[in-house]
Amino acid sequence: MLTNFNYFSLNFEVKKRHQYCLFLLLSSIISFSQNGVTDNHEWFIKPAYNHGFILEHRSNIGHLVKGYPFMAEIAIGSKTMGHKLWHCENNLPDIGVAAFFIDFRNPSQLGYAYALAPFADIPLNTENKKARVIMRLCWGLTYLTKSFDIHSNPKNVAIGSHLNSFVQFKWYWHLQLSKNLRFEPGFSFSHASNARAEVPNLGLNVVTLNAGFNYTIPTNKPKEIRNVDSLCRVLSRNELLIYSAFGYNQREVDGEYLYCGLLSMEYHRNKRNTHKFGGGIDVFIDQNYLADYKQEFNKSATGIENTRIALKFCYSYNIGRVSFPIDVGYYVFHKTKPDGDIVSRIGMKYYSRSGLVFNLGLRTHFAVAYNFEYGLGYRFFLQKKK
Repeated sequence: MLTNFNYFSLNFEVKKRHQYCLFLLLSSIISFSQNGVTDNHEWFIKPAYNHGFILEHRSNIGHLVKGYPFMAEIAIGSKTMGHKLWHCENNLPDIGVAAFFIDFRNPSQLGYAYALAPFADIPLNTENKKARVIMRLCWGLTYLTKSFDIHSNPKNVAIGSHLNSFVQFKWYWHLQLSKNLRFEPGFSFSHASNARAEVPNLGLNVVTLNAGFNYTIPTNKPKEIRNVDSLCRVLSRNELLIYSAFGYNQREVDGEYLYCGLLSMEYHRNKRNTHKFGGGIDVFIDQNYLADYKQEFNKSATGIENTRIALKFCYSYNIGRVSFPIDVGYYVFHKTKPDGDIVSRIGMKYYSRSGLVFNLGLRTHFAVAYNFEYGLGYRFFLQKKK
């Protein structure tokens, strides 16, 4: 019962967004002794058709673009019902798993892609209107039927492996046609890469317009909801995150794996549970960079010259304990510049209740993947809320 009453201490910064949570909480307090309240857990199925173009982010992949790719998609999932705080903070998003088929229109060199990825479809406005803007966050795996091969496919400089990471960002509209049927037009950005775990790895970026439908499968089976779980709320406006990470990449085809180390410190300002902004500093030690240093200066690096140091701006969108960070940084210290001065990162972090933070990131230089980062850190709250 204490968990329920503590919920009233939350600071509802966007009142409309939390009205449903407050109503559900009051219902849970009143009816707790009566085995809780009930709601229907509805599932949906989403078929979608996408058509677009390959984004030529490097001039040397132009020869691979031979047509306008299309993407077929089918997703299954369910609606969130508001019994967790992050449901309410994100306007009751849809969550599920999507399967994709992509035809790059170049069967001999790029072939086809098959992807599977979990997703969250987050409404960007609080009111449940007939026409509503949605943002999708999606990250999974993809299998490409064609990759670089020195003998059979030497011109495919985009992808060096069959198994790759798959990331998709989508923005679309809910247009309600009937009680159970919805039309969903929009556009998306999809990316496949192995983060230079095997070279070549310029990556494939596909931009598409899409048209989809959502059919809701109604159910009469009730689901019991006793209270609103608010345990994922942050304890302070200000926090400090310190973590380390490692990864690896290749320098040349069939070359040895070169390791990448990272020590990072970030300050975050929690605008609210769903958004945080901040800045930080990254210190990298990369065997690939050290090889570039030795090649340019004809000697091995010593002391601080073994490192690359970047200052960065940080933003994260949070869905409960899962966070999706986007960092953009500038190398303020590096003696050679094989990748330029700008470093960026997208990824995913999981914040545990104990303070431990688990990190998965994709480090890039000018939209070209450099390495995956697998890390562990700790979050310190500054001036905890009373």
